[in-house]
Order: sequence, then C-alpha cells, then structure tokens
Amino acid sequence: MKRESFKSRLGFILISAGCAIGIGNVWKFPYVAGQNGGGIFVLFYLFFLIAVGVPVLTMEFAVGRASGKSVVKGYEALEPEGSRWHLHGYAALFGNYMLMMFYTTVSGWMISYFYRFLINDFKGLDTKGVTDKFSHMLADPKSMTFWMIVIVVVGFLICSFGLQAGVEKISKPMMLGLLALIVVLAVNSILLKGGVDGLKFYLIPDWKEGVKFYLVPNTEAVAAVGLKNVITAAMNQAFFTLSLGIGAMEIFGSYMSKEHTLLGESLRIAALDTFVAIMSGLIIFPACFAYGINPGAGPELIFITLPNVFIQMPGGRIWGTFFFLFMTFAAFSTIIAVFENIIACCMDKWNISRKKSALINGVIILIASLPAVFGYNIWSSFQPRGDGSTVLDLEDFIVSNLLLPGGSLIFLLFCVTKWGWGFDKYLEETNTGIGAKFPKALRGYVTFVLPCIILVILVLGLR
Repeated sequence: MKRESFKSRLGFILISAGCAIGIGNVWKFPYVAGQNGGGIFVLFYLFFLIAVGVPVLTMEFAVGRASGKSVVKGYEALEPEGSRWHLHGYAALFGNYMLMMFYTTVSGWMISYFYRFLINDFKGLDTKGVTDKFSHMLADPKSMTFWMIVIVVVGFLICSFGLQAGVEKISKPMMLGLLALIVVLAVNSILLKGGVDGLKFYLIPDWKEGVKFYLVPNTEAVAAVGLKNVITAAMNQAFFTLSLGIGAMEIFGSYMSKEHTLLGESLRIAALDTFVAIMSGLIIFPACFAYGINPGAGPELIFITLPNVFIQMPGGRIWGTFFFLFMTFAAFSTIIAVFENIIACCMDKWNISRKKSALINGVIILIASLPAVFGYNIWSSFQPRGDGSTVLDLEDFIVSNLLLPGGSLIFLLFCVTKWGWGFDKYLEETNTGIGAKFPKALRGYVTFVLPCIILVILVLGLR
C-alpha cells in the first residue's frame, strides 16, 4: 500500500503544530507560569524549547521521514541488524495510549464548558456557584463519560477517513480557527470592554500589571518558589508542549516530502506552538489582574477562575463561549494527531486497514479512559500520588515525567551514536531540502551535552 502524504506543506505544519498545541499550551502553561515567577519561567521555557526541544523534534521527524513508517516499524527499518532499538517503539506506542487515557477526559471538560457557556448555564452564578459547577461535574461520572465518549468517537471517526480526507481536511480549518480565536481573545482581554474612560482609568493599569507579571522576570517570586523548581518546571513544560519522546511527531515525519529541511520545519512548528502559549497567557493574565484574581491558582485557573472573570465581564457569555471553543480546538488538535499515530502504528505493524484500526483502537481508548473519569468520583479514595491526587495525576506523571523525557533520550541516542542510526545519517536526512541546515559543528553538543540535560530532566522529574 502506497504511503499517504500531506496534500500541502501548510497542512503538515498546521497538523504537526496542532499535535504540539494543546492543553499544555493553554491550560497548563499559564498556570505553571503563574506558579513559577511569570516572566522568569517564560525565559527558561524558551531557552529549553530551542536548546532541547527543537533538536529532539528534528530527530523524531528524521526517523519518520527516512523510514517512511510509524515509530515501531521506523526503528526496525533504520536500526543496525541485531539491535533492539525498536523495543522503544512499543514503549512509545504505549505512551500514546497512556496520554490519551487522561487527555480525552480533560478534553471532555473543555467541550462541556463550551456547551455550558453556549447555553448560558453560568448566568446569575456567584463565585461559589461557579466553583460548585466544576465540583459537580467531577463528581458526576455519567456526564464526564458522555463528553469523553464524544471526544473519542469524533476523533477516531475523523481519522478513519484517512490522512488527507479526514485528518488534514478537518485539522487545517480547525487550526486556522484556533489561531484567529486566540488573537481575538487576547485583544479582548487586553482591552476589556467598558469604554474609553474605563480603559483609561481602570483597565489599562491592570492590563499593564498583568502583562508585566507574565513577561518580566520576578526575582521575589523565584526566590519563594526556588530557582531549581522554576528550571525543572520549564524543562518539563518544553517536553510536554511538543509531545516529544513517544513518536507523536515521528508519524508526521513519515508523511513528509523531502522538499524542506527538518530544522526549518521544526523551528516553524516550535514558533507556532510558542505563539499560542504566549498568547494564551495574554488572554488569561491581563483578565485576572483586571479583576483582582490570582493567576497562579493552579489547574482551577481554567475551570473556576476564568469563568468567574467571564461572568463579571460585559458580554461574558460570548467571550466564555469563544474561549472554551478555542480550548476545545486546542485539545482536539492534539487528540486527532495522537489518534492518527496510534492508528498508523497498528496499520504498519499488523497490516490491517485504517477503518479496522480506528474501530479497534476506539474501543480500547474508550475503555482505557474510564479510570481517569472514575478517579474523581467512584474511585476518589484511590490517591496514588498522595492526598488529593487522582488516577489522572498518576497517568499525567508517567507520561510527562517518564515517557516523554525518557523517550526523547532514546530518540536522541539512536540518532547520534554509532550503536544506533548514527549522526551522519541523521544529519543528512535533517538537512535534505530547502531551508535552515542543522550545523555539523553542534555534533558535540547533541552527542554529549544534550543527553546530560535530558537525563537531568528525567531524574528531577522522577523525584
């Protein structure tokens, strides 16, 4: 069977960026930044994204494009005879399943809140009422399961139509809509309706303070949190945001043409991913400061803090609806990308049709997602990571702190060592095409320094 390919370069960039752009950007990034000193966290995040994230991203793409296969078969095609690098392919596939085991649940929260704002379900609620809405949602396994099922069924249905007819056809307009929404929402958050006088005498000072907190390093906040913790959080976020280490990007490399270099494409994807992360902060932080709300509120920022902001804001129902539509797009773009990887892996490995792979894996993900749902209600007594933790927290920890950095390290070693594919072959594949070339002079950095950085990330994340 001939390998599918993207219909356009724009499709590849938007869909690959869609895999990276997700909850990590618009849910996790702002509140982690708020908890870790604002601007100083952003600076460390940008550093690790360029120094660590982009090189590893080129490696995933290189393995995919050179082999023309998904992660398991990709390793098998490129590894030296008799080696066992392909075993990581199975671990990477498991990582995709594990990611979807909790990502589908959180994505269900997003679409649920979009629906609630659309029907004006928050009308007339006070702060306690908004908090109770979120608590009641988590306590209701039927509602959470329903929205999770919607996400899984729609996601696999889209992927079942194929790369061009399904994934690319839906993801391109969805990503363009996401980018348009985030600009509109950021402008609204900065300007906040109320007229010129309100903007001049009330909103502008708060807007300035919010942006200052977000983009200017705060040494006092860093001292309170601890510089090591800030750096660790930034490193982990850089991995999480690009979905590196589990082959989620490798699959799109297998669909790529050789017209453009992998470094150039990786930089574009990282830039788009960062743009969304930064703009998400510009939606959230100015609004929080304008209404005197703590931007470091943690995961509740999206589902409790911001709904309270929206119901106070003129036209809040509309802006809340737009915001959670944006959040749904962001989450769903990752869902479709990872589902495509899972489907393609099974197609390559067991030689089954796309529709059969979609059906089988749809059932698997539906069942496997239930523990994350039940962890907030039926199984709430099970607290695997300490008091107040849930099944979702455990799954998130395994993916974010173990599988992503650990998998990134294996991809890296495979591409730069003589026991794997080898640096010269990786460099040739990466630099094939038009665009920015990966410097050969960085061989020492990616061979000796970068593995140490990733190992530090892995060790710190496991503590």
